[in-house]
Amino acid sequence: MKKIIFLLSCFIAGGVLFTACSSGPAKPSYTVLNKPAVDLSAFPVNEEGYIVLFDGQTFNGWRGYGKDNVPGKWVIEDGCIKFNGTGGGEAQEADGGDIIFNHKFKNFELLLEWKISKGGNSGIFYLAQEVETKDKDGNPVVEPIYISAPEYQLLDNENHPDAKLGKDNNRQAASLYDMIPAVPQNANPFGEWNVAKILVYQGTVVHNQNGANVLEYHLWTPKWTELLQASKFSEKAWPLAFELLNSCGGKNHEGYIGLQDHGNDIWIRNIRIKLLD
Repeated sequence: MKKIIFLLSCFIAGGVLFTACSSGPAKPSYTVLNKPAVDLSAFPVNEEGYIVLFDGQTFNGWRGYGKDNVPGKWVIEDGCIKFNGTGGGEAQEADGGDIIFNHKFKNFELLLEWKISKGGNSGIFYLAQEVETKDKDGNPVVEPIYISAPEYQLLDNENHPDAKLGKDNNRQAASLYDMIPAVPQNANPFGEWNVAKILVYQGTVVHNQNGANVLEYHLWTPKWTELLQASKFSEKAWPLAFELLNSCGGKNHEGYIGLQDHGNDIWIRNIRIKLLD
């Protein structure tokens, strides 16, 4: 009888009491920020039907992740977006940090060219959200971009130690960071240009590097959840990251394109995107 009364009490006040009585872990609390987006119609479309996201001269359409402006360590040099590295790994100073194109994309093909410094590390994020939580004093904290977005790794495979970490080379160039290795591994050495292509269509994601498809996976499936649980973003290791990545792109399955400040010099050019909606 006591058991029946306990179970009934869990439903009396709806979800609040149900959560309190549930034996499962509480879901992390967070807010997804939605700042006004840029108007894509203001950006040129090339003859192949790609919207040009970087004109080689200005940061039009770009801003810092969690910020209103592009941080000062990101500059335009010889028609490229360049990050001037500090050599401090992931330590981000006031004038550093990741950048995003200020529009959320759903189904698309993204193309760009990149080269990296010796021992360099960076990444391309997609379907990213700007996520805010509260610290212990109730102050707002913007969480890092990589807890909500899959990452196409950009790396000097020969000289950066991350290339030998992870599992089965799943932290090398074009890999889905810490989850799926890029096979074949065909990245050019540091200082040489590579071509990255990311296809996202109705949950299917394909990474292409230098003309070869190197991996494919499928979002919002049991297999996707298994990949997360076997990574540094598992529910046990990082509950908020697991929650956000497991429902990648949020309720609308869309998000920002981002470029990573990992403390090393990186050059990126010819950024364009084709909408597949």
